[in-house]
Amino acid sequence: MMTKSFSTQSCVHIRWMIRRDMPLVLEIEAASFEFPWTEEEFIRCLRQRDCIGMVAECAEQVVGFMIYELHRARIHVLSFAVHPDYRLQAIGSAMIEKLVSKLAHQRRTRIVLEVRETNLGAQLFFRSLGFKATGVLRNFYEDSTEDAFMMQYRAAHADASVAEEEDDFDQRRIG
Repeated sequence: MMTKSFSTQSCVHIRWMIRRDMPLVLEIEAASFEFPWTEEEFIRCLRQRDCIGMVAECAEQVVGFMIYELHRARIHVLSFAVHPDYRLQAIGSAMIEKLVSKLAHQRRTRIVLEVRETNLGAQLFFRSLGFKATGVLRNFYEDSTEDAFMMQYRAAHADASVAEEEDDFDQRRIG
């Protein structure tokens, strides 16, 4: 069981996820989502070549995590959560800031993710950090008929030609 043992965001430390983190990641996942990923789903995802897991710690306790894939011109966030007891303390913002720092002038220029249409809190959170809704993915989730909003953060330095090429790709997925 998680207990709040810190006072400010200054204690946030973001690091690579390790196997020992899995019980707390699963606890955060279960506390955050109606249809949580299983341990097998996390492991299958993290074994893929371009899939990366990171955790946010406060006082050496895992309080958030993110799973993302690296693509040629973008970072695709697959799962992202902060334990409910630790929300509204800039932990999620620190995790997104870490992802934004991985964007580069000539390579990856944007971050994309999907948010359930009913998850208003996540939509507002990502919007507050500069993400914009770019489309709707109909019946996106395997566990329900719910739609997802595709959201995107584009680096200020993004090259227009790369962005247009990637947007064409996304429109085919959304269509």
